[in-house]
This record gives sequence, C-alpha cells and structure tokens, in this order.
Amino acid sequence: MKAFLSAVVMMIVVTVAAPYALNQFGFSAADRTSGIDVRLD
Repeated sequence: MKAFLSAVVMMIVVTVAAPYALNQFGFSAADRTSGIDVRLD
C-alpha cells in the first residue's frame, strides 16, 4: 500500500511540476505550434 500511495503522489508531483520545468527549458506547446510554418486559414 505504501508503494502505491508513493506512486500516486509522485504522479501528482510530476503532473503539476512538468509544465513549470519545461517552460524553464524553453519547451512549450505554444512554441511547438506557433511557428511560421503553421497555416491559420
């Protein structure tokens, strides 16, 4: 039971922290989808 609870807590921590960490390194969905090659017609 302890292993399951620690896994659930780690999933929550990673889910919450991932967007902040990725933005620090320059990875974001906005950067990936808003280039000059994207057609917006």
